[in-house]
Amino acid sequence: MQEQVLDRLYQAGEPQGGYFTTSQALEAGISRRLLSLYAGRGDIERVAYGIYRLHRFPAHRFGDLIATALWAGPGSAVSHDSALAVYGLGSAMPAVIHITVPRAFRGKRHGVTVHRASLSTAEITLRDDVPVTRVERTLCDVAVAGDPSLAREAGREAIERGLTTRARLSDTVDEHPDGDHVRNVLGLPKAKRAVPSPGGSL
Repeated sequence: MQEQVLDRLYQAGEPQGGYFTTSQALEAGISRRLLSLYAGRGDIERVAYGIYRLHRFPAHRFGDLIATALWAGPGSAVSHDSALAVYGLGSAMPAVIHITVPRAFRGKRHGVTVHRASLSTAEITLRDDVPVTRVERTLCDVAVAGDPSLAREAGREAIERGLTTRARLSDTVDEHPDGDHVRNVLGLPKAKRAVPSPGGSL
């Protein structure tokens, strides 16, 4: 039975770097009592309230980010400077974890800076087992709420490494409510304005 339980926990944690939530364990048919039992045996480790890690998995370099994303729940993503660290862009060394969560989320956690926004599925991707904002969204976020020089450095590196293109980044900036500021910070050329045709209505 022990191997069957651990196999089910493995299936839950494998896509998440070995981490899983109590809710995910319950969905897999594993009771809270069994979780406590296996934690006591050392098969799993309780890393935070409602979040566990399988000991058979090697330590993950972004384990704290994965655990934070699981704490925040669906619709959330590691973002801002923390997302830059996941991508390996710029010289970002955030002292806190940045995560963007749905607007209705009300949780607080020590060492975590919570940003509230409605992220579309197109703005979230998975990198190194971490749900993270896509490069273009990340650069816009840092340009607005972070260090401008870091944002520009990271933007240049992202294009050089093929993580995005100048065209894709420019398209994302066009849709940003503070697009002119972001464009200036990232060093992108000004957006071309549509010119009305002669005789056309204004």
